[in-house]
Amino acid sequence: MRILTGVQPSGHLHWGNYFGAMKPIIDRQDQGEVFVFVAQYHALTTVHDAEKLRTATRDVALDFLACGLDPAKACLFRQGDVPEVHELAWLLSTVTPMGLLERCHSYKDKLARGIPASHGLFAYPVLMAADILLYQSDCVPVGRDQKQHVEVTRDIAAKFNQTFGAEVFRLPEPLIAEKVAVIPGLDGQKMSKSYNNTIGLFDDPKEVKAKIMRIATDSTPLEAPKDPDKCRVFALYRLFADEAETEEMRQNYLRGGYGYGHAKKALFEIYQRKMAPFRERRAYLEAHPEEVEAILRAGAARAHEAARATLAAARKAVGLD
Repeated sequence: MRILTGVQPSGHLHWGNYFGAMKPIIDRQDQGEVFVFVAQYHALTTVHDAEKLRTATRDVALDFLACGLDPAKACLFRQGDVPEVHELAWLLSTVTPMGLLERCHSYKDKLARGIPASHGLFAYPVLMAADILLYQSDCVPVGRDQKQHVEVTRDIAAKFNQTFGAEVFRLPEPLIAEKVAVIPGLDGQKMSKSYNNTIGLFDDPKEVKAKIMRIATDSTPLEAPKDPDKCRVFALYRLFADEAETEEMRQNYLRGGYGYGHAKKALFEIYQRKMAPFRERRAYLEAHPEEVEAILRAGAARAHEAARATLAAARKAVGLD
């Protein structure tokens, strides 16, 4: 089984990125072939600063490796190092119905947030389909709100296979962990850089603590019982906690006498504890950039090998061989 995910280098990675895309694939390194790419071309729909893109690309690689991605088990590479994705994106675009793209909610959402309309933004799902299909991915870890992207990829792949009478592509499945289907931000919306409601994965601890203390809660008095399932502090805490820790926190809420301030303090403490080894690993990698570059180059070579085989099959199917 081949599992693939990509993360845009459009800014500092946050808790939503980690629990929604990074941790699910890192946890599955021993269950199949894992491919992880830094989605530079996708970031270009919003990032138009070359130095910022370079720095963010490096940071995404550092974050994945610091959080436990093992290059001996997983293939980590930069999207820009495998240019075959563009030819495949064009081949796929020739069979992609306009109506399919017009129904994609991500385009509408970004326009609503003031991002200028562009062909890249509109055609984003086709490039994403190429990312997934180029490596014959079996499944893609996504949040519930991103499930449509995998569904669109399946539609495009099926359309291509049917149009050209060849089973070139596997139809990938979305891999959704219900516990982390949607990561709440500081304001209760989905945690997203676009909403400015994120907590950075490797932010300064003082900044993290300040953000946690700003998480919006209701006005239930300290002494009254509280519903943990309606509290975003609890929703974030359980992402870091094991079953026993989660149940203990749940009982704290239900019996009363436990305030949201206590819960926020507990959230910060468990974050600090869980992230400590990741911070140490990241500091080492940052001091040894040549090791990170070697990992990315090796990953690109492996990804390139898989990409060439798929693209050759697609070119043969359409008559370009």
